[in-house]
Amino acid sequence: MKLDYRLTRPNLRAGLFDLDGVLTPTAQLHAVAWKSVFDDFLADWAVNTGNEFKPFDLNADYDNYVDGKPRYDGVRSFLDSRGISLEWGSESDAPDKLTVCGLGNKKDLIFASILAERGIQAYPSSVSLVKAVKEAGWRTAVVSSSKNCRAVLASAGIEDLFDRRVDEQVATTLGLRGKPAPDVYLEAASELDVDPGDAVVFEDALAGVEAGANGHFGLVIGIDRHGEREALKAHGADIVVEDLGELLVED
Repeated sequence: MKLDYRLTRPNLRAGLFDLDGVLTPTAQLHAVAWKSVFDDFLADWAVNTGNEFKPFDLNADYDNYVDGKPRYDGVRSFLDSRGISLEWGSESDAPDKLTVCGLGNKKDLIFASILAERGIQAYPSSVSLVKAVKEAGWRTAVVSSSKNCRAVLASAGIEDLFDRRVDEQVATTLGLRGKPAPDVYLEAASELDVDPGDAVVFEDALAGVEAGANGHFGLVIGIDRHGEREALKAHGADIVVEDLGELLVED
């Protein structure tokens, strides 16, 4: 397989890949973990405040408020959408503590448990594309808001396909802002020693394609896993495909 003409511009020489929903179907596991955390919290909140219990929506709430964002930012964004305010807390908060960080830490534990139990497999077409860009001489990086990025890569057996990894741990250490700010993608490009204009961002999240657009990258590819073609374009995707296999052609 070789690259489709849309990826053969002479200047393009690096691929920056989001993890969840682009390389692996872990977005489904994240959504399940978020729903578990938020539904438990919202049920107790409804009892304590007398408000109606409205469960977390696996599609609308996940896509609009948590997908692609750092964990704690996702918690705050979703709670804001429900008019709920909690103290931020600290990263060391126990998972049963009612703070933004506490809820985020609880979600992380649940996700890690689901990943250990089920494992994960990469999308075959995504693996084929990464291999194709490497054969074309590109450098590659995985760019994820997930603390579990390395564990997911290892579970899927694709860790060796990437020259660099910029995940939540790296972002925290360097003080990088989360998506839709372009910081993590700019850091990945810097680590690969390429200009943003010479790199391609591959994203399925609205916040992610917006980060690519904000960073003025050479090309932003949106992967439409949930019928969001127009929204991905509106947030900054130059090209939208349903599967990365659409960017490959037979030799």
